[in-house]
Amino acid sequence: MRSQSRRRPLVALAAATTALLMGATAPAYARPAPPALIAPLGPDFLWGVAASGYQSEGHAPDSNWSRYVAAGKTTDPYLDTVDFFTRFRSDIELASRLGVEVYRIGIEWARVQPAPGVWDESGFRFYDQVVAAIEAAGMRPMITLDHWVYPGWEVDRGGWANPGIVEDWLANARTVVDRYASADPLWVTFNEPAVYVLNETRQGGLSPTAVPTMFDRIAQAHNSIYEYIHRVQPGAMVTSNVAYIPAAEDAVNGATLVGRIADRLDYVGIDYYYGLSPDTLTTTTNFTELWKNPLQPEGIYYALQHYARLFPNKPLYIVENGIPTENGLPRADGYTRADNLRDTVYWLQRAEADGIDVMGYNYWSITDNYEWGSYTPRFGLYTVDVLTDPSLTRRPTDAVAAYTRITAENGVPADYRPTRAPAPCSFVDAIASCADPVTIPR
Repeated sequence: MRSQSRRRPLVALAAATTALLMGATAPAYARPAPPALIAPLGPDFLWGVAASGYQSEGHAPDSNWSRYVAAGKTTDPYLDTVDFFTRFRSDIELASRLGVEVYRIGIEWARVQPAPGVWDESGFRFYDQVVAAIEAAGMRPMITLDHWVYPGWEVDRGGWANPGIVEDWLANARTVVDRYASADPLWVTFNEPAVYVLNETRQGGLSPTAVPTMFDRIAQAHNSIYEYIHRVQPGAMVTSNVAYIPAAEDAVNGATLVGRIADRLDYVGIDYYYGLSPDTLTTTTNFTELWKNPLQPEGIYYALQHYARLFPNKPLYIVENGIPTENGLPRADGYTRADNLRDTVYWLQRAEADGIDVMGYNYWSITDNYEWGSYTPRFGLYTVDVLTDPSLTRRPTDAVAAYTRITAENGVPADYRPTRAPAPCSFVDAIASCADPVTIPR
């Protein structure tokens, strides 16, 4: 999920986009008029929830992130986060009650390979049980191979600056694929590569001159494991999810990675959290107080529009989406988790109605967890007070009932109207969205 350095609109690029928009002309096509009644999503649409290994499991082995915490580079200690490691069955049951079909997890490299060439069967047995519990609950696993965490012994070899890391990474990834391909999971190779690289420079000390090399190695690893997955699991669906960056998507994700792996994507995974429009252009992105960053639910439509234009023949999947709060308290803007969820799903239905192929949506996250250094930002459908509640009780937010109804009805009601009107111009897919903005029926 959602990192301290995640979702950061780049104001300088946005300003450049504004200048570009001054001379923009409307697209050649006219956007369809907003329907008075919105159709539900199709019966094959996949509703899901998401989590990651390090952020939720606890009992963490030696890794790059355990070392960042030990070095005092984080606000809060890690503790055992929400202890998914011993509570996975009850968390999976909570997801099942929501009516979702997909449960996203990560297989932590550091847990299953504690030393070069050494595999930990107990670590694999844990994931065997997790995958089996997901299947037994009637859901399909979505497995992430790399969610920003790698073993401590790989840190000692230089991390992503190590020329041998690609083969080390592939040795683990192939082992994971061999073990879990029979569960027919959806696959995510690398979680948000651009943010991964940024974190490695901020936390891990990766030299800025080594950034292009890290992107090169991620692309090489993705392309290699893509081919391997398809040999082991014919018909597999594989992606690498991108954190959508308003005003800079092509300059960041497009230029660094997407173009290099475009022919090895079976679906396009998109993480969408924050928007950017002219009225929020002067907002300074807050890397730690994430709840202060501007929300724009209709931006998810524009993010999908952007990738539908780039990949007209590939389905799109919102791998992560959610809303941050400060320690679970009401937001200063009054936006509730349930209203944000319903508004967002409305725009998914609008995208589908306008011919965009959206195959699924994951809510980030099923529970609160360790937000890459802090327990203050809360994203969970179920909130957990890690620092003050030794019982780690999962307490439902208002979005639990909202999501349960959404999955049962495949969307919001036909006559639903968003609680927040769309901005007249967005820097999410800027030219198309500002020249021809979405509207809602009067």
